[in-house]
Amino acid sequence: MIKLVISGEPVPQGRPRFARRGSFTTAYDPKTSKDYKAHVAEEAGRQYQGPPVAGAIACDVKVYRPIQKAGSKAVRAAKAGGLIRPTVKGDIDNYFKAITDPLTGLVWVDDAQIVDAHISKFYSVDPHVEISITQLEEES
Repeated sequence: MIKLVISGEPVPQGRPRFARRGSFTTAYDPKTSKDYKAHVAEEAGRQYQGPPVAGAIACDVKVYRPIQKAGSKAVRAAKAGGLIRPTVKGDIDNYFKAITDPLTGLVWVDDAQIVDAHISKFYSVDPHVEISITQLEEES
């Protein structure tokens, strides 16, 4: 099993932006998404030194968002204790995309290898992302 911890506030994958380049249009990542993906790749590269995993894999992602300043001490304590979970934007699938895309070629060969995924959002006083990767079968 490979475990990675990406420090800092998680950023969901943003909608693609489009630009005209002469007679054609190109799509690109918004700056915040691009910067966060670079941060994920950098942190993962420091923590995982092996070759990219081949074959089917399961991926468990836990997103820990910052606790908002608004609200009573009791509400903030309930959020920190996991009793209240985030139901605000960003969407869970956008977090997953922003986290798994930069790991392609670094931790696994292709993110199409992910055949089982579990994604959770929590609040935390220490915003970060925890990723657990389990190889289910070796490539044949």
